[in-house]
Amino acid sequence: MSTTETTIGTTATAVVPLTVQDAEALVDAARRAAQEAGVAVAVAVLDAGGHLLAFRRDDRAVLIAGETSTRKAYTALQLDSATADLVDAVQPGGLFHTLPTALDRPLLFLAGGVPVHRDGRLIGAVGVGGGAPDQDHGFATAAVEALGR
Repeated sequence: MSTTETTIGTTATAVVPLTVQDAEALVDAARRAAQEAGVAVAVAVLDAGGHLLAFRRDDRAVLIAGETSTRKAYTALQLDSATADLVDAVQPGGLFHTLPTALDRPLLFLAGGVPVHRDGRLIGAVGVGGGAPDQDHGFATAAVEALGR
């Protein structure tokens, strides 16, 4: 199979989608960062279609962390933005103020969701729940950075 495809007279390089191995590496890197900080977390990784590729919840993580990690990843994926950057947008007067109630989707505007890109294209997202929002964002960001190495 060729790594390029022709579309209406142009040549585009195919981007390798997020794999199960990538997803497991993201989970491991996020959990490693959380363990170093002494925080028990849940980590969810979604592919570009919003399908769960990997999930792990530490035994000591609060139960809701499983749900929040998945929703954070979904929100980051759908809006192609870190959820930490969207928190102000849902406040009264913000650009997305009515979005959480207007959609019947599992969006969550708390820090901890980060989109994953490859060659400039969105290929998935990682979400972390269980710590303080800034901690979760840091763990998710560390995971994405580790995948890029």
